[in-house]
Amino acid sequence: MPDQENKILVLGIGNILMNDEGVGIHVISRLEKEGIQGADLMDGGTGGFHLLGFIQSYHTIIIIDASLDDHPPGHVRVLHPRYAHDFPKQLSAHEIGLKDLIDAANLLGNVPQMHLVAISVKDFQDMGMELSREVDLAIPEAIRCVRELVTASSAS
Repeated sequence: MPDQENKILVLGIGNILMNDEGVGIHVISRLEKEGIQGADLMDGGTGGFHLLGFIQSYHTIIIIDASLDDHPPGHVRVLHPRYAHDFPKQLSAHEIGLKDLIDAANLLGNVPQMHLVAISVKDFQDMGMELSREVDLAIPEAIRCVRELVTASSAS
């Protein structure tokens, strides 16, 4: 459960065995090495209902995930979804689990403020543990976005 000092959870989602699809986990790993003040970090794997209690115990959740969309690989954008339908249509290979998790939190009436740092990827089919060059180069931008969101959320 959350550190009583931190009301913000930075949640990396992804499958580390599917190359770029695991970018959310790679971002969390870098943040763990660099350190971050004012937020808890969590490797959420491929999502799922086991994360529901964690999500509901925070005031703010910052999710980092791969997105298969119309943007070029490595494009980073910040979205502020409230419901499952607010997420990109192809939010990584585990989209059903994460979107179902958000819907379940809404049904229970305890949904934190959510931000999504979406990193565009080209494909989810390749197996392996290496990020493409474009996606790897996007990690510093994703970290910058996370740090800005943590700072802004801490101030409110």
